[in-house]
Amino acid sequence: MDIRDKSRRGFLAKSALGLAGLSLLPSTVFAAEKKGRLDKSLIPSPVMDGDNKLVELYWKAWELAWEKVKYQDGMPQSPYMDEGLWDHTVWIWDTAFMVHFCKYSPKQYPGIESFDNFYTVMHGTNTASLKIHHPDNPPLFAWIENDYARFTGNTDRFKHILTEKKYLQKHYDYFENTKPHTKFKYAGAHTNIKKEEIGFRWWGVQSGMDNTPRGRGVGYGNIYWIDAIAQQGLAALNISRIAETIGDKATAKEYKAKYKVFKDLVNKYYWDEEDGMYYDINVEAPYEKVKVKTPASFWPMLAEMCDKKQAAKLEQAALKHFGGDIPWPTVSADDPDFHESGCYWKGGVWLPTAYMATKALEKYGYHETADKLSLNLVKHMRATYDQFEPHTIWECYNPTKPIPATHGGDNGYSREDFCGWSALGPISMLIENVLGFHDVDAIKKEVRWRLHRSDRHGIKDLRFGDIKTSVIADGDTVEVESDGEYKLYINGKKHKVKKGKQTFKIRRQV
Repeated sequence: MDIRDKSRRGFLAKSALGLAGLSLLPSTVFAAEKKGRLDKSLIPSPVMDGDNKLVELYWKAWELAWEKVKYQDGMPQSPYMDEGLWDHTVWIWDTAFMVHFCKYSPKQYPGIESFDNFYTVMHGTNTASLKIHHPDNPPLFAWIENDYARFTGNTDRFKHILTEKKYLQKHYDYFENTKPHTKFKYAGAHTNIKKEEIGFRWWGVQSGMDNTPRGRGVGYGNIYWIDAIAQQGLAALNISRIAETIGDKATAKEYKAKYKVFKDLVNKYYWDEEDGMYYDINVEAPYEKVKVKTPASFWPMLAEMCDKKQAAKLEQAALKHFGGDIPWPTVSADDPDFHESGCYWKGGVWLPTAYMATKALEKYGYHETADKLSLNLVKHMRATYDQFEPHTIWECYNPTKPIPATHGGDNGYSREDFCGWSALGPISMLIENVLGFHDVDAIKKEVRWRLHRSDRHGIKDLRFGDIKTSVIADGDTVEVESDGEYKLYINGKKHKVKKGKQTFKIRRQV
């Protein structure tokens, strides 16, 4: 069988399509492409004299992602970023994570613009020629919007989505109030989200972790999902911060209060002090923990819900259960449902959850761990690229050796050419963690660089806001070129960058 038939959600795909009365559309569904060739001069260029193979993988990811810039008649936003799965659908969860790498070349990759294919259809009056497959996918819009604006400096969009159209508030309310088993006209599948007093019931495919062993012993429908409540809290937190940015004090106050409610619930019911982990819980009192260790436990950390002691335990959990040479398996290796073949979400290494957990560690200052695991993951992707045919980037990765993960069974591999969110590794994690440019803020005009490599390395033509800069470290010297002023923090020490070329002397910590 052609491995391309083993697509994501693949072990459910054919049955789901059959139940929905749908069939895969031919590639001719797309209007004639209007894009030209990829312009690499509009993309940051990494420099790593000690690891050129990772740089090669970086450019391969951009090339594959370029193939996912699609045009489609009848869509509110065209072109848009296609996730690389089905021609007849768009996915909230995939699109949200793709924005994290699209932001590095926003003139070519319509990441944030693709959100209009959800906003204007779900919360406006537009129709669309493609279905939103799971409208109760993780509610990540506000987190992504805030992150994107910090990087690009474009806060004008906030007034449109928060004040004029109220898309973020409407989506927050949607996740709060939608009833399970609702089938909207614009949707490819029915919903499963249901809010109750202390949490959300959900389901594997809607959560994005299709065949996860979470809920073992009680079933998906009988747990409150830790990611759902943390993600909704994350949405409230970012709506509040967006409102603060544009001076909407009333909305900021309202959503800060909503965030606090979720934060208190998460720490009261979902935290396990002995294990140092957040878990899903049984829906029946006394709300016992359903102890399946997955990266979903790091969503509360990303949402800044844990204190310093809890964060320290989560960092240790990251190293103990999700670390090693092949980090971030989607269930810990000591779990009875862990599959050495990957088996999709029963051990497969997925870039969205790996990236999320990496950003969670960074929130509490665990940059060394975040960077080490990121390097190991990108190296694993490169090893798979070299040692497995076809030589490409995959949907998910084997947690034990350099091959792709299997799909829902133990034969047949996940989807190839998946950039798609798998570009997060070779692009975003390479820039932010392997190279160390972990925080770029166009609003404050700041770049924070954790310089931790010993080779000549850095980045050329990094664009943020209205600034283009190149920063290269070589020995005890950092050479900077910029067309605008900003503050460059190298391992915490501030350097004032002026327009033109400059050289800074530094004390290496490696």
